Amino acid sequence: MPLRTALLQSSGRPGSVAENLKVLDEAAAQAAEAGAGLLVCPEMFLTGYAIGDDVPMLAERADGPGALAVADIAVRHGIAVLYGYPERADDGSGTAGDPGVVHNSAQLIDASGQRLANYRKTHLFGCFEQRWFTPGEESVVQAELDGIRIGMLICYDVEFPENVRAHALAGTDLLLVPTAQMHPFQFVAESLVPVRAFESQMYVAYVNRTGPEGEFEFVGLSCLAAPDGTVRTRAGRGEELVIGEVDPELLSASRETNPYLRDRRPGLYGSLT
Repeated sequence: MPLRTALLQSSGRPGSVAENLKVLDEAAAQAAEAGAGLLVCPEMFLTGYAIGDDVPMLAERADGPGALAVADIAVRHGIAVLYGYPERADDGSGTAGDPGVVHNSAQLIDASGQRLANYRKTHLFGCFEQRWFTPGEESVVQAELDGIRIGMLICYDVEFPENVRAHALAGTDLLLVPTAQMHPFQFVAESLVPVRAFESQMYVAYVNRTGPEGEFEFVGLSCLAAPDGTVRTRAGRGEELVIGEVDPELLSASRETNPYLRDRRPGLYGSLT
């Protein structure tokens, strides 16, 4: 049975968790009314992306108040939610004044409010991210949702083909990629993401922020790309909620006819690592 998937293209209100939760609540209601079973939000949606010195203050643990609020939204509207946030590592190193290690993370919560998976961005982009975040060390994080194997990456991660291929080899059906993709790199959303879906035979939900934020200009263009290389839904440049379907039957048929994964010769690729 297809999983109707909603992509929330929005930057919310950077620096205000409460306002961003309101945006999420409204989007969840709209998505659920349209029959979606999954709502995907952009990178760092809970807090905003360009929050600078507020990163340590707004970072929270994976089971923190933000997660509880998102779980409440998921339960009230009967929809699973994937959202991005700054994660304070739960390793005992942080205090109220010093959060210790902070990751750029994304968390998936199901319609019952259960936390299914938490992913920490492994490839940090630019000086801003490298200053405030510590990269994660787990490349493939997955969860099962409505019979579909969900995988997670964040923004820059998907630009490394090795990451997506690792998910393909691990059986990911739908790769969720919350994103803060900025000008002038819109070709990633326009061209690279559909190619990733085709070459690794999976659906890819690429969900971006939009508009100016601090020193950045986010370009929108969120999309759901299918394993046949087509784009099943595409947002424009502004705030928008778009919906597409992840169809297991199409995925199975595409994998049957596309030879890429079958024709690989891993013995030739040792020099890559």
